[in-house]
Amino acid sequence: MLKQHLSFKLSQKLSPQQIQLMKLIQLPTQAFEQRLKQEIEENPALETGKEESDNFDDEYDDNFDQSDNETIEAEDINIDEYLSDDEIPEYRTQANNYSADDDEKTVPYAAGTSFNQYLINQLNTVYLSDDEWSIAEFLVGSIDESGYIRRPIGDILDDLAFTQNIYTEEETIHKILKTVQQLDPPGVGATSLEECLIIQLKRKELTPSIELAITILDKSFEQFTKKHYKKLIQKHNITEEELRNAILEIEKLNPKPGGSYSGNLRMIEHIVPDFSIKIVDGELELMLNGRNAPELHVSKDYNNMLEGYKNSKEKSKAQKDTVLFIKQKLDAAKWFIDAIKQRQQTLFVTMNTIMEYQKEYFLTGDERNIRPMILKDIADTIGMDVSTVSRVANSKYVDTPYGTKLIKDYFSESMKNDQGEDVSTKEIKKILENVVNEEPKRKPLTDDKLAEILKEKGYPIARRTVAKYREQLGIPVARMRKEI
Repeated sequence: MLKQHLSFKLSQKLSPQQIQLMKLIQLPTQAFEQRLKQEIEENPALETGKEESDNFDDEYDDNFDQSDNETIEAEDINIDEYLSDDEIPEYRTQANNYSADDDEKTVPYAAGTSFNQYLINQLNTVYLSDDEWSIAEFLVGSIDESGYIRRPIGDILDDLAFTQNIYTEEETIHKILKTVQQLDPPGVGATSLEECLIIQLKRKELTPSIELAITILDKSFEQFTKKHYKKLIQKHNITEEELRNAILEIEKLNPKPGGSYSGNLRMIEHIVPDFSIKIVDGELELMLNGRNAPELHVSKDYNNMLEGYKNSKEKSKAQKDTVLFIKQKLDAAKWFIDAIKQRQQTLFVTMNTIMEYQKEYFLTGDERNIRPMILKDIADTIGMDVSTVSRVANSKYVDTPYGTKLIKDYFSESMKNDQGEDVSTKEIKKILENVVNEEPKRKPLTDDKLAEILKEKGYPIARRTVAKYREQLGIPVARMRKEI
């Protein structure tokens, strides 16, 4: 049996404008510029640069609801609310600490042919029959960005039959693969790391050290990767010095030959700092990148169209439709300008609070001075939601006297030292990194030993925590750090 009843509940819903604002806050500088360009292209009522006329301002209905369900008639629009004699329009948004000439706005791109085309161009210089050339071209197309062919030859054989109508044998593919592996850069077309390194060594002038390196990779690759040096010395009946020289030759090789091709047709990822921090007379100075603070205003032409509609004696249906269109574009332009202003304020306030919180670090550059800091610490200070701080921290960079850093890297949890004081996990990681750098390379320290040393330094943490921090720092286990 169905029953009806009333219930009350509180719920929070974000308006489309709030959602768009959150997306704007999350965008880094380059993405924000693209979003700004898109909005200007889509909304003719929005213009950039300094306004030539100061004939109007934004004193129109701020309470207008842009929901899809509301219908607005042309007669309901008060044109006077859009037209004003104020001298200074409020549509502009500028950063007080920014000069338009401060930043270089060009985004560099890589130019040239693709890696695949680079290999095809070389292949054109090799004499091959039509079928052989088709197989070689297919093999080149199977090479990944690192320069490897990672697919089994059997799968390539099947694909040639089904997609290229080429029926051949595995022996033929192996033969043509050898030809592909003669292309530059050395090592390209290899099916494994072992093969890649051996191909590169064979391209060099053979010396006793290179010959030994080839033998080690061919006969004892697993022992080499696990750094079982004593076993290698015994198995190949060599001295420690000979092994050291062979390893030096291997270390000169490129494990990812495809990555060395600078002509790869793709955009180079350039980090554009969203903020810059400088030390001036012993004090920190924060600046928001001016590319985040464009000058925007509402189009003068749209203002003139509204004024023309107001002064016309007879108002046709076409004119009324035009006014409705203008109203929509003006509202969108005003909201976008206000959203950018809120974005600037949010970014600056958040980063300024982070800078003050980590003042000792920014003045010294010593990572051991980074205080424990979580998103909630900043959110509570500035009175914003944790998610807002997260959007700023996760995608923004700051240029400091010590390099360009991702803001989220300044956030870390805290741990107690032996004196009961809260210390940042970043401080512990830095000390751990220093201990590893100073360890004896012939006998690296185990995680247990590292834990003991950290405890002696006043940081009592468990061995498993040491292992976690070591992995986060990209430091391999003791056996893999061993050198001879």
